Amino acid sequence: MADTYCPDCKRATEVVFDHSAGDTVCSECGLVLEAHSIDETSEWRTFANESGEKDPVRVGGPNNPLLADGGLSTVISKPNGSTGEYLSSSVSRWQNRGSNPDRSLMQAFKTIAIMADRLGLVATIKDRANEIYKKVEDQKPLRGRNQDAILAACLYIACRQEDKPRTVKEICSVANGATKKEIGRAKEFIVKQLEVEMGQSMEMGTIHAGDFLRRFCSHLGMTNQAVKAAQEAVQKSEELDVRRSPISIAAAVIYIITQLSDDKKLLKDISLATGVAEGTIRNSYKDLYSYAARIVPSWLAKEEDLGQLCNP
Repeated sequence: MADTYCPDCKRATEVVFDHSAGDTVCSECGLVLEAHSIDETSEWRTFANESGEKDPVRVGGPNNPLLADGGLSTVISKPNGSTGEYLSSSVSRWQNRGSNPDRSLMQAFKTIAIMADRLGLVATIKDRANEIYKKVEDQKPLRGRNQDAILAACLYIACRQEDKPRTVKEICSVANGATKKEIGRAKEFIVKQLEVEMGQSMEMGTIHAGDFLRRFCSHLGMTNQAVKAAQEAVQKSEELDVRRSPISIAAAVIYIITQLSDDKKLLKDISLATGVAEGTIRNSYKDLYSYAARIVPSWLAKEEDLGQLCNP
C-alpha cells in the first residue's frame, strides 16, 4: 500500500494495488483511482533446471551438456508440412549442406524420452540413460548394432542404477521391436564398454522382489490389505535361501496372498500382470510353500488357516 490523494475523500489516503485487474483502489472509500494500469517493471523468472540456481534467463530451452552446442542450435522446419516446398527452398538446402554432429544424439535422446514416458519413468532415469548412451557412443561407434536394443538397454541399466528397476519384458514392450535376447546382448555390451572406460566393475544396483511388487499388485487391482500382506511376505522371504529371481518370488508371493484373501486371482492373470510364465510361478510357489507359515502375516491367516493353500 502507498499514500496518494483521493479526490473523493479530499485528502491523502492509502491505496491498494489490485494486480490481477491492474486497478489502484482507495482503501477508505473504494474509489478506483487508476484502472488497467500497466506494470512496466522487468519480469525476471528463473527457467533453470534446478530451483536453487539464480539464473534469470528469459528465453530458450534448458541447456543440454551432453550435446556439443548445448542443444540450442536452430533447425528450420517444413513450412505447412509441405515436403516439396521444404526441399526446394534455398534455405533448407543450405541447412542440409551443414553437418550437425549432434543429430544422431538428439534422435537417440528423443527415442529414450519416448520409451521413458511410456513406462512412466521420472526425468532422472531418462537423464541417466542419456548419459550412459553418450558414454558408450563416445567410446566406440555403434554402427552395425541394433540401435533400438542399445537404447532400450541404456534405459534398463538407468532404471537399475536409480533403484527403480523394470523387468526386461517391460522395457521390451516399448523398445520398437527389439527382442528380450537383443536387449540382453546390448546390456552386456554396454556394461563391458563402460567397465573398460572406468577400469573397474560397473555398479548396476541390487534388485529385490519388493521393487516390483507394488506395481504388480496395482496391475492386478488388489486391495490395500492384500498389498500390505504381500509386502510383508516379500520382506520376510528375503531372509530365506530361495534361489529364484526377485520377479518370480514377487509373483509367487502374490499368488500365495491372493489364495488366502477374499480377492482371489487366477494364475494366468498373475502371469499377465507380472510377465512371469505360469510354470515359473508354480515352481517358485513350490519353493515358498514350506515357508508359508514364516512369511504370511499372522493377521492375515493363522497357521491352521494355511491349510487352504494348495499343496504343490
